[in-house]
Amino acid sequence: MEQQNYLWWQQGVIYQIYPRSFQDSNGDGIGDLRGIINRLDYLKWLGIDAIWISPIYESPMADFGYDIADYTSIHPIFGTMDEFDALLKEVHARGMKLILDLVPNHTSDQHPWFLESRSSRDNPKRNWYLWQDARPDGSPPNNWLSVFGGSGWEWDQTTGQYYYHAFLKEQPDLNWRNPEVQEAMMAVMRFWLDKGVDGFRVDVMWHMIKDDQWRDNPRNPGYEPHMATYEQLLPVYSTDQPEVHTIVRMMRSVLDWYDERMMIGEIYLPIQQLMTYYGTDRNGAHLPFNFQLLTLPWDAQQVATAIDQYEGALPGDGWPNWVLGNHDQPRITSRVGQTQARVAALLLLTLRGTPTVYYGDEIGMRDVPIPFEEVQDPQGLNMPDLNLSRDPSRTPMQWDDSENAGFTTGKPWLRLPEVFRRHNVQAQRQDPYSMLSLYKRLIDLRHREPALKTGSYRPVYSDRQTIAFERESEGHDSFLIVLNLSHRPSYFKPKQYEFAGTVEIATVPEREGIRVENRLNLGGDEGVIVRLEK
Repeated sequence: MEQQNYLWWQQGVIYQIYPRSFQDSNGDGIGDLRGIINRLDYLKWLGIDAIWISPIYESPMADFGYDIADYTSIHPIFGTMDEFDALLKEVHARGMKLILDLVPNHTSDQHPWFLESRSSRDNPKRNWYLWQDARPDGSPPNNWLSVFGGSGWEWDQTTGQYYYHAFLKEQPDLNWRNPEVQEAMMAVMRFWLDKGVDGFRVDVMWHMIKDDQWRDNPRNPGYEPHMATYEQLLPVYSTDQPEVHTIVRMMRSVLDWYDERMMIGEIYLPIQQLMTYYGTDRNGAHLPFNFQLLTLPWDAQQVATAIDQYEGALPGDGWPNWVLGNHDQPRITSRVGQTQARVAALLLLTLRGTPTVYYGDEIGMRDVPIPFEEVQDPQGLNMPDLNLSRDPSRTPMQWDDSENAGFTTGKPWLRLPEVFRRHNVQAQRQDPYSMLSLYKRLIDLRHREPALKTGSYRPVYSDRQTIAFERESEGHDSFLIVLNLSHRPSYFKPKQYEFAGTVEIATVPEREGIRVENRLNLGGDEGVIVRLEK
């Protein structure tokens, strides 16, 4: 594939914004669209190519926007449609792309569709949702569970049936086997694509179709008491059904009517199942999200093996992608520590495929302990003893050392850490050794070097501490990346591999510019990118 054949979503770096927490412009303590506009120059400076924004639609906010009451309007807390149009224009004016979050699996229970559906059994929209009779003893139709705790079935007294909700009872699942539902959601996609949105990140894509026989899910033999209650069962009948790929193809065909639009799928599945979401002829999701660096233990051999398995499983022209953090998971710094988070940055931005950066990770933001009386996330509130709240990784962006870190002039919706006056964008922009400076240099290098942007991946070596791989692009410089995923010194001297080159970027900048040959001694938590001699 020639360089010019790569599309923007293959060459670029994506940045996820959780809009409640990025920048508040009106002092209500909650981030908004105008706030994002005010910070676009920062993202441009950092080298971001595309912004993915978590939901901003009209919503009762039972799950902070993932319960949508109107797919084609903006929640007043975030602003107006005019402000959205302004945001889109400003993003494009800076040569960046805008990706919206699409939530097709479920709506809010306040959506007009559901209000009609639950009004009576013979309402024309009754079959837009998943209604079932009780078992003879009055219990739910089957044993399916909600991700947020408890049964996935809610009894509706008025019409005498249960409806299914994979998440909160305020988030009833749509019946994607109904052609009217399919067409309604395709119309939603066309509404935003006509405005000029560049793509969608599709929420819980693998949930969209359920078993039409409503069979019980089997028990999970690996369940342990510390795990979320949802994990008591294996969701083999409530998720990842074969027919879901027909729906994904349908969504893709809508995107393909437009020029260079793309679709990311949120899919938490093992590699082989994940690969099916590319589609049989690459007519599925452009990027089925690859969450391995989020879910695996931070162990060199496990990570190296997972990278190779993923690369080996990819369909011929399927494009890879990697992510270290998102709004549903603990931050990378809280999982692996501040020093390893620098190594993780090198890994994310040198692997083959599209990287997604979660806001704040570029300054090493950590999970903030939220006192229980301040917890807002329903996952945390519904399972209070399991420490599963997602609030700690959703706290306001730390911009500067002023009050509330420059995020708001009001009271922030979630508290900030005490250290924000030292750990913020302003301080790190001026510090050449900071995490932010490292991210910016890595992104700049990735943009400049075809080998790192779109080149091939070749594993070189791994052991209990070290991962090494090479990136090459014909006619351009090649790079060797060596990462020590442990805290102890490691010694890289592979038997069957000879190399010579100069350290281009290192987690310890003092090593940069040093020539190395055939061996590398790394300190704990150290990583290097070596520009190889031709």
